[in-house]
Amino acid sequence: MKIQESAENYLETILMLQQRKGSVRSIDIANELEFSKPSVSVAMKNLRLNGYIEMDSSGEIRLLEPGLEIARQILEKHNLITKFLMALGVSPETAAEDACRMEHVISDESFEAIRRHAEKYI
Repeated sequence: MKIQESAENYLETILMLQQRKGSVRSIDIANELEFSKPSVSVAMKNLRLNGYIEMDSSGEIRLLEPGLEIARQILEKHNLITKFLMALGVSPETAAEDACRMEHVISDESFEAIRRHAEKYI
């Protein structure tokens, strides 16, 4: 299933925040991404309406299975591409920035080739 890059970024951010903090609210996402609270609220509404997240009465956000699956895939790509680029000599900062862009456009075939190579050499 293909969704917009911005939605992938939000889902990935929710997963990272959940792993780091345990619970996530819109303000946490706004602070993490340095976006306005109203922008994040609109995005959360769209993710909720599309079945990727749910929000309880206190505003806590939880990934639903479709959102969790996408978030895990994007985060895995981000982490592996970052490590791969660093192994090639790219600075950690640049590797993370480049991985953030590449994770959304890389084909499954290319990513699997990088994964196979990384398993042998990284």
